[in-house]
Amino acid sequence: MMRFIVLLVFLFLYIPIAYVVASSFIDGGEITAKWYVKLFEDKVIVGAFYNSLSIALLSTFFSVSLGTIAAYAFLRGSQRFESLLYTPIVIPEITEALSLLLFYKMLSFPLGFYSVLLGHIAFNIAFVFVIVKARLSTQLRTLEEASLTLGADEIQTFLRVTIPLALPGIVAASLIAFTLSWDNFVKTVFTTGPGFQTLPLLIWSQAARGVVSPSLSALTTLMLLISFLLAYLYAKISTRRE
Repeated sequence: MMRFIVLLVFLFLYIPIAYVVASSFIDGGEITAKWYVKLFEDKVIVGAFYNSLSIALLSTFFSVSLGTIAAYAFLRGSQRFESLLYTPIVIPEITEALSLLLFYKMLSFPLGFYSVLLGHIAFNIAFVFVIVKARLSTQLRTLEEASLTLGADEIQTFLRVTIPLALPGIVAASLIAFTLSWDNFVKTVFTTGPGFQTLPLLIWSQAARGVVSPSLSALTTLMLLISFLLAYLYAKISTRRE
């Protein structure tokens, strides 16, 4: 009985995905890749892809940098305000998105590329902080003290002990941050401006008008492929880390 329930859950989750993937390769009953070719001929889609990729890469870089520094700082110093960094994880995303929008309006900050980028960074820092801190908290103090005792100075200890210890966590956090930014819709739709569109917004705008074309299925399939690839890499890294 339990296996049957698990099977139903998997079918419920993956049949819609399988349908989308299959429809992206079918035209008039024939298997074809022309919908994928048309994707890269559409300037709107290419522009949205470039926007999504730019936001995801930049937000990953900044959130990983800031989140890693924060994790190291809290482990080495006071942890009084640490709980504040968990706020973006526990509050509803729509609440945070609306708060960002109101904050931008208060500052008269123009909505567009940079408003979306800042919103993604603010959201992703918390996830990076949790992952990197969990990686460092296990052995950081013990190994650093051992390194210093054996004659290494603080810089050598940081380069040869701290960074190698944190690296698996940093890589895993980077994959998570990129994935969260790559397909983020709620925060993006609240903080974007006229003329700036990412892939999730493009898909939503077409689906909301009832336009469910094979090209849209092909675009969705490409996004799924990237997300699944990142999830697979994260799982492999997590397994090796353990």
